[in-house]
Amino acid sequence: MFDIPTLALVIVAIYLISSIKILREYERGVIFRLGRVLPQPKGPGLILVFAPVDRMVRLSLRLETIEVPPQDVVTRDNVTAKVNAVLFLKVVDPIKAVIAVTNFMYTTSQLAQTTLRSVLGEVELDELLSQREKLNLQLQATLDTDTEPWGVKVSKVEVKQVDLPEQMIRAIAKQAEAERERRAKIIHAEGEYMAAEKLAMAAEVIQKQPVAIQLRYLQTMVEIGAEKNTTIVFPLPIDIITGLSKALEQAGVARRE
Repeated sequence: MFDIPTLALVIVAIYLISSIKILREYERGVIFRLGRVLPQPKGPGLILVFAPVDRMVRLSLRLETIEVPPQDVVTRDNVTAKVNAVLFLKVVDPIKAVIAVTNFMYTTSQLAQTTLRSVLGEVELDELLSQREKLNLQLQATLDTDTEPWGVKVSKVEVKQVDLPEQMIRAIAKQAEAERERRAKIIHAEGEYMAAEKLAMAAEVIQKQPVAIQLRYLQTMVEIGAEKNTTIVFPLPIDIITGLSKALEQAGVARRE
């Protein structure tokens, strides 16, 4: 049998051992002493929590990830889309994260869903599809402002996927196809314009040196002959045909006379 002093020492030793808590480097402990929170969180390392006088709430300071489920968003141009996102946050003030909100993870998740619908509902579909980075920054700034009183820092928000109705996807595809056709026609017209300019410059040179057209005919015949063709189409200048027509007309007039 243990005597009373020895038993008391054993009880005290067990109590002290059970009061020892170890917090990791990324953890902090918010201590409530007789229901009142201590001004500074404890940790990391070895700390003492004297129950039932003290009660500790353990928090992690690591980056947390929240998956925002798909939300039905109606854009400013009345297009319905399903949009989901991912949210990155961390606790910067453990005391506020404990006493200012019941569950900061759940509350931030619900806030992210409503903010996603409200912010994306103010933009048009084209902006939603083409300006993701701008919208991500706007969502992050809005959420960070709302979660600051809770001791939570929203580090980043990323819109992951935008699901559109089938008819809207077909309409966007038709619009993209029409845009490509428009660019192709513009490029073709620009090519024709540049070719016309070069042809006009060549015509000026040939007009100054008429023998150049004969050299060009000979060069064309050489190119045709290199391909071993049995038929050769030789172009005649329009001026020759015009000259022959005038000569025939003059001969006809002379006969009548």
